[in-house]
Amino acid sequence: MSHPATLSAIDVSPTRAIRAARIAIGGLFFLCGLAFASWASRIPQVQEALALSPAALGAAIAGLGAGSFVAMPVSGWLTIRAGSRRVASSAAIATSASLILPALAWDVVTLAGALTVFGAAIGVLDVAMNAQAVELEHRVGRPIMSRFHALFSAGGMTGAALGGVIASWHVPVTTHFMVAALVLMATAAALRPALIEAPRPEPGHGGPRLRLSRALVGLSVLAACVMLGEGAIADWTPIYLATVIGTGPGLAASGYAVFSAAMMVCRLAGDRLTERVGRVRLVRLGTLLAAAGMSVALLLGTLPAALAGFACVGAGFSVAVPLVFSAAGRLDSRSAGPGLAAVTTAGYLGFLAGPPVIGFVAEAFTLPLALALIVVLALVGAALAGFVSVSDSSS
Repeated sequence: MSHPATLSAIDVSPTRAIRAARIAIGGLFFLCGLAFASWASRIPQVQEALALSPAALGAAIAGLGAGSFVAMPVSGWLTIRAGSRRVASSAAIATSASLILPALAWDVVTLAGALTVFGAAIGVLDVAMNAQAVELEHRVGRPIMSRFHALFSAGGMTGAALGGVIASWHVPVTTHFMVAALVLMATAAALRPALIEAPRPEPGHGGPRLRLSRALVGLSVLAACVMLGEGAIADWTPIYLATVIGTGPGLAASGYAVFSAAMMVCRLAGDRLTERVGRVRLVRLGTLLAAAGMSVALLLGTLPAALAGFACVGAGFSVAVPLVFSAAGRLDSRSAGPGLAAVTTAGYLGFLAGPPVIGFVAEAFTLPLALALIVVLALVGAALAGFVSVSDSSS
């Protein structure tokens, strides 16, 4: 696939522009992970302050999925029409600003509304920043997607670790989120000039249209399974460690930090592992590792087992999503946009639907039994691993 050489509005050489674009796009992934983990790290304090039951908390968190359900398809359309550069930049600022909203909620309804706005902003940013990454991957001519997702994990690890420290210092959630929002907004504004100016459809053309196919459905289900598990880990491991294991507020945030650290490390090596092991085998082995690790964590029920298990889930799921998105970009040889938008939407809907599903199951049964759903999802992912070897539909 050929693309224009112009990368951005700034007047620099192509090599420098590509390097600047890699830094800027990586910054978006890091920012997104940090913003989400900042929220996740303070969930126990928000739940306690509002006196929410697991079911009520799960219902409020469903607002994240509801916001994304509306925003992601719109984001895919906007990315094709207006360009991922403009959409990604605006969404990064909106994500940063809306982080403050959950801290201002006073009951389950206002928390759900705040998380709906936050989820919508994250949903738009997810689609647009991945479109930026796919566009740059085409231009550099080699796999780089896994490294960008490593930066999302690095952001998650950083946000969770900082959140744990801040929680242990008993800093109010409002103060924490307000400072974080201001810093992230300034960062998002600074990254904008180096983002890629992607080509748009020619006048009179509606842009690429994606056909519903077995490969599209398989990749969408695979993405949803893996990312539903990831979303459940993000939002419910602090609750699991605090209420089931009995840790303090600082250690409660360590579960997602360990998960994100393992995911980040494995994603940094993901492109090289893909070349050596193969796409399908790597996804299958990874999802089986995730299933085994989560099973051990829940069966033993100790802090060391839980942290080791969460690390196995992070390592096992680490390269699955980058490989799924890469495959989605090959569904149509004319443009990566339509396939990427569809599969990203399915994946992140799973990511954001996971926490409320876990909440409802935990209310009906127990939280450990609810988290066992991650094991089932990982096994389904292993069965669907073959879809990541998909080739261009036009080939």
